[in-house]
Amino acid sequence: MSGANVTRRAFVGGGIAAALAACGLAGCGNGGGRADAATASDVDATHQVTIAMSAENEPDAGFDPCVDWGCGEHVHEPLIQSTLIVTDEDMNFTNDLATDWSCSPDKLTWTFKIRDDATFSDGQALTAADVAFTINTIRGSKNAQADLSMVADATAPDATTALITLSKPCNTLLYTLANMGIVPEHAYGPDYGANPIGSGRYKLVQWDRGQQAILEANPSYYGEKPNIERVVVVFMAEDAALAAARAGQVDMAYTSATLADQTIEGYSLEAYDTVDSRGIQLPVIPAGSERADGDVTYPAGNDVTCNVEVRRAINLGVDRQAIVDDVLGGYGKVAYSIGDGMPWASDDMRCDYDPKAAKAQLEGAGWALGEDGVYAREGLRCSLDLYYPASDSVRQSMANAFANQMAQIGIEVNTHGASWDDLYPHEFSDPITWGWGSNSPSDVYELSHSSGAMNYSCYSDATVDAYLDEALAADDVEASYPLWQQSEWDGVGGIAPAGDATWVWLANVSHLYWKRDGLTVARQKLQPHGHGWSVLNNVDRWSWQ
Repeated sequence: MSGANVTRRAFVGGGIAAALAACGLAGCGNGGGRADAATASDVDATHQVTIAMSAENEPDAGFDPCVDWGCGEHVHEPLIQSTLIVTDEDMNFTNDLATDWSCSPDKLTWTFKIRDDATFSDGQALTAADVAFTINTIRGSKNAQADLSMVADATAPDATTALITLSKPCNTLLYTLANMGIVPEHAYGPDYGANPIGSGRYKLVQWDRGQQAILEANPSYYGEKPNIERVVVVFMAEDAALAAARAGQVDMAYTSATLADQTIEGYSLEAYDTVDSRGIQLPVIPAGSERADGDVTYPAGNDVTCNVEVRRAINLGVDRQAIVDDVLGGYGKVAYSIGDGMPWASDDMRCDYDPKAAKAQLEGAGWALGEDGVYAREGLRCSLDLYYPASDSVRQSMANAFANQMAQIGIEVNTHGASWDDLYPHEFSDPITWGWGSNSPSDVYELSHSSGAMNYSCYSDATVDAYLDEALAADDVEASYPLWQQSEWDGVGGIAPAGDATWVWLANVSHLYWKRDGLTVARQKLQPHGHGWSVLNNVDRWSWQ
């Protein structure tokens, strides 16, 4: 932002209108002048959009798919870069850079045929060598957030053929590839994130760290020309985003359930369905051991939740709908698993609210209700510490509501807010109010397989592992769905509340936005965890009335 000195503090304070004007964002509405943000632009008002996102959505390493742009915890289409394939609103795979793909009979070699008319924004042709370079760069980087741990190597035998060799069968690779942007081998370097060159629908024309990013339609894009030719994203705190909408400075502004009772003239509150799940892990092993998370080792196990009847009682004793109504103001849906609404989710994860049955679970296992209203057995009180990120008011309210509900069934829950640095040492030993959810069944694997990267419940079951491994090795993604479901419940056992009850899931939170009247947002996929860039997956097909 040439010549402007505007800090994030300026956006949050009372001078928001002046701060936005200094960033070139004044008068952003349909029918008004649009942002030029110090860049030349002849895009008219009907082909631009300005959206306020949380500062947490600004990519730390810039717009680099080889680090965390489009991947990692917050998954979305990278916009600036093309991907081999994409998923549509119904989660079907369709072609992007790839014109065709196939997998070998042993399921270890994937072959992608690459279109020959794609060029990067610097004019150089995109070839299969760029695909192989991107994949090998990610798999060889300690900083990469895309999971390509199953990839042994990627090669390009010719300009239009990319081969991906796996160390083990893994059909969920396709979900990763649908969000993995391809970077140019000839132009990739340490400063790529700040100056990305891609072949996608948009190109980055300006990035003012801590303030805004501006994307404009890529004139060399091989696909259909975007209807929205200019996208301005401003990064700000939630109260500042609300003020920006009230001032008419943005066309969309993220918000949360705690502010959803507001009204803004000229705007409507839009609620988008998600698989952005809030849940609590329940360690299944007794205290006294340790587990490693990367290079760090933490205490593992919990003497209360290691008892299966306690975990089942917790699932039966939580009133999920009350949490949706009271904490989320109705802006969400009850959750029973990670991935509700996706084709791999099992109906057997459902667990209806039944406090009498919850108490019966405990009493049937020898727990007796004490004078203090808490169950105990052999001197062990049914008492838990529940942690939540102190910066998240919604999770704080969920944790406290959950604690109040557990008290009604004789389980004491003591809530603690903390920073993530202080939360992580408890991840294997104490329940934490987590946020998860992606448009991939791989989360089921990572949370439930004995070797899963997110197996914070310390769960290990040979039958469940076998279902999960078989799901990854299925002939195609559709064939894997019943296997994911059987890992949750096969009629005898699994991770479901009727079985080993490794988690208690509470709700899928709706992603809320203030949207200016007249703006038509294209139909959304179920949005994953991360209230931000995923709403722009199809921004090229938005329109103004």
